[in-house]
Amino acid sequence: MLAPIILDAMELVEVAAGWFWMGWEEGGPGERPRHRVWLDGFAMARAPVTNAEYARFLEAAEAAPPPWWDDPRFSDPGQPVVGVNWFEAALYCDWLSSEGRRRYRLPTEAEWEKAARGGLEGARFPWGDGRPTAAGFDRPPRVTETLANPLGLHALSGVCHEWCLDWEEERYYSVSPERSPQGPPHGTRRVSRGGAWRHQDPWSPVAHRSSLPPDLRYSDYGFRPVRAAD
Repeated sequence: MLAPIILDAMELVEVAAGWFWMGWEEGGPGERPRHRVWLDGFAMARAPVTNAEYARFLEAAEAAPPPWWDDPRFSDPGQPVVGVNWFEAALYCDWLSSEGRRRYRLPTEAEWEKAARGGLEGARFPWGDGRPTAAGFDRPPRVTETLANPLGLHALSGVCHEWCLDWEEERYYSVSPERSPQGPPHGTRRVSRGGAWRHQDPWSPVAHRSSLPPDLRYSDYGFRPVRAAD
């Protein structure tokens, strides 16, 4: 496992450049075909942005807090911030870039899946094939309460859906380029990844895709930034 690095007060994990297998044949039409993808190296936040981290942004930007911010079920500093729409997640990444003089952004869904797999190419979940014993949650768990993957990335399933950079298109995998896919050029919904606490079964397979119009705010939607590798 690669050691985490600390940069601009955010803990990041390096994901090496290389090929990986994206998608799965057992999934829905939008998750097929399984196909090989090359990505340059990048670094991803070890966990989704927490309430504690987002509070710094709210203070600095004098921004309005998201829904559920003051709800006791959602206000633990170690829980992921939720109720943030895609535009607000992107704005946080811009703010983080200006704070640290490094360029942060939302991950492409290919980056998210490669990082989430952590080298376990054929595994159903980020940590392997075993399903956790917990049936579900009545609120977002803290970001370190669920199993980590081999890279030490937390909260990849069972916590919150995570916004990605890409527009969603169900047939995109059939035309996706092999190298550094960025998603279709336009659309009406942004891709999200990761199983979420609010579902009856929160443990989404690592290849599962979801999406939402970018202006909506849900209590099971959060995000984590990435940056290009040095």
